[in-house]
Amino acid sequence: MEHSNHKAKLLGELRIRGEERDEVEGGTGSRTRWIIGGIAAALIAVVAGALLMWRGQAIAVEVAVTAPPSTSVGNAPILQATGYVTARREATASAQITGTLAAVLIEEGEHVTEGQVLARLDDTSQLASLAQAEAQLHAAQALQGQYEAQLEQARRDVQRDEELVGEAVSQQALDTARTQVRTYAAQVESQRRQVELAGAQVTGAKVQLEYCTIKAPFTGVITAKAAQPGEIVSPMSAGGGFTRTGVGTIVDMDSLEIDVDVNEAYIHRVTPGHPAEAVLDAYLDWNIPAHVIAIVPTADRSKGTVKVRIAIDQKDPRILPDMGVRVSFLEQAPATATRGSARGVLVPGSAVVDRAGKSVVFTVEGERAHARTVTAGERFGDLRLVEGIQSGIRVVRTPGPDLTDGARISIARKS
Repeated sequence: MEHSNHKAKLLGELRIRGEERDEVEGGTGSRTRWIIGGIAAALIAVVAGALLMWRGQAIAVEVAVTAPPSTSVGNAPILQATGYVTARREATASAQITGTLAAVLIEEGEHVTEGQVLARLDDTSQLASLAQAEAQLHAAQALQGQYEAQLEQARRDVQRDEELVGEAVSQQALDTARTQVRTYAAQVESQRRQVELAGAQVTGAKVQLEYCTIKAPFTGVITAKAAQPGEIVSPMSAGGGFTRTGVGTIVDMDSLEIDVDVNEAYIHRVTPGHPAEAVLDAYLDWNIPAHVIAIVPTADRSKGTVKVRIAIDQKDPRILPDMGVRVSFLEQAPATATRGSARGVLVPGSAVVDRAGKSVVFTVEGERAHARTVTAGERFGDLRLVEGIQSGIRVVRTPGPDLTDGARISIARKS
């Protein structure tokens, strides 16, 4: 009995020591796993940070637009005014007759060329009228042929009677034959007039048929579609809103210009040909070279303003009719910076920086800035003449030392 108790005691001690060893080994394994997990998390954080640094944070920059030496972009404005983009050539395409639309072949935003078919009216009635007029013409021409044949026969009879008069033909018969010739000649002349009238009716029917086709009066862009197939179109409004007066509006984008209202107290500062700079409300970071076309010789007494027409020197698809715009009238360009006396383009003087001993300008292409080596020339106030880039492109106004070729940028809007 005592031996059995001793044996059980030894077995219990062995079990307790085994459990203690397992606890020690389990704790060591758990700590190892925590250490490995922490190292992995740190590596992931480092890789993510490196990836963010590789992508690069966008650098906020201001931009300017290069301009030819004939403008004064960048000079201090002497006067500012607001207005809208307008089209000098705009038309509503309509039919010259009243009819029902059979097809409308245009959509908003579509480019059309002069003479292109925009819509067609139902021409059933016009085709029937044309067919009737042509039939009348053919009938008149056939009757004219009949009268001409009778006239020819009467002339031959007169000639024969003249040879036999006094022998087999009496003088009375000869006179009757001559009268018949004159009668047939008059009928032929009358029928010739009828043929001309029938021909004119055919021409008129063709014109009416042509009116069923509505064509573009000039090359431009469709800005509004005003009618659908099945609606009635008329050159005159019938009232009640059931009749359309046009099928669409066409704008010649090459005729876009700017109309601004200038306070009459400052209109003496503006002259035709005066350099200007336009900024669209939709693109505040885009400076558009412009100049004064004319000052409209009338004033608005209610507003105390005078309308001034501004030409856009650089056309762009982003410029749309009725856009709001702010125009700055600039100081006249220096005499030495006129067209033909200087080569290159004008950029802000701060846009030209030194990189590795070379004069560099950073051009803006999408969300990246690209370094372009240029040949820097003389200065004109805040501007500098450079060669190596084209006119009308955007450049970084003041590149910082951290700006490199291909760097991501964000354009800072002007306040």
